Amino acid sequence: MAHILAADIGGTNSRFALFEYSGGRLEMVDSIWLKTHGASSFQELLSQLWASDFSAQPGTFQSGALAVAGAVQHGMVCENLPNAPWGVDLNEVSFGSVPVRLINDFVAQAYACRTLAVEDSLIIQHGIAEEIGVVGVIGAGTGLGYSALLHTHGTWIALPSEGGHMAFPFYGRAELEYAEFNCQRSGRNWAEGDSVVTGLGLSLIHEFLTGETLAPEDVSQSITQESETAKWFARFYGRACRNWALALMAHGGLFIAGGMAAKNTMLVNHPCFIEEFHNTHVYSNFLRSVPIKLNTNEESGLFGAAFYAQQLLGSE
Repeated sequence: MAHILAADIGGTNSRFALFEYSGGRLEMVDSIWLKTHGASSFQELLSQLWASDFSAQPGTFQSGALAVAGAVQHGMVCENLPNAPWGVDLNEVSFGSVPVRLINDFVAQAYACRTLAVEDSLIIQHGIAEEIGVVGVIGAGTGLGYSALLHTHGTWIALPSEGGHMAFPFYGRAELEYAEFNCQRSGRNWAEGDSVVTGLGLSLIHEFLTGETLAPEDVSQSITQESETAKWFARFYGRACRNWALALMAHGGLFIAGGMAAKNTMLVNHPCFIEEFHNTHVYSNFLRSVPIKLNTNEESGLFGAAFYAQQLLGSE
């Protein structure tokens, strides 16, 4: 049996968990949530962790992985942690002699697809996934996250991505007018996934269509399936998912993560979502065969980090 440290460090909360790995199965045995802004540095956050009643201490686990919402360099550094007052540099802290690495938060979501975290996922579209086919992961929250999970040489590798900053495709006069509106309101060089299929995007769509300025959570609570805001957002979300499934040829399936759909499943259960996902002049049969699941497990990032750390045990 091996003990594994996992973490999911976000702009609001930093979640830590201790896992036991035995017989090919990961089991969470302890966890703690700390306020990210309650520490002036990553070093101070770790000091708070070790001083708490958390059951793990350096020397009590065999590997570790920390998921962060930002670009990771060489598995060790995340200079800019969005919405947090500091970055993370593992070179500046000590976990003992065991391997500990940083991974992107959506890389963790991809690895979570190989764990119990997704067992209760909601089915958006039925399909048959190839056992070792490429798995696509996408999810809207504060940003639009992308990752992919590939099987190679007997192990799983998740690819990091900053796909949320790709220019978002729009079609037709109304959508092009919205693209210009989106750029003006968001102050960005172009309308990107991070400003379209996100909380910000939901607010901007609603403002464009109704003239009403609301926070994303207020829009989410007020819209119904008949709302134009819901139709537009679901269509854009379906388009992002279709494009990612096609880009990867995701024969292993597509998982939707992120807080937006988890908190309001209508955004991906809406008829406009699946209609847009199927909207293609090529590969129609493929798109209709891709199993799509919505992962609503808030702890999936921890499970994904633990899965990656478990793989480190075999590579060190």
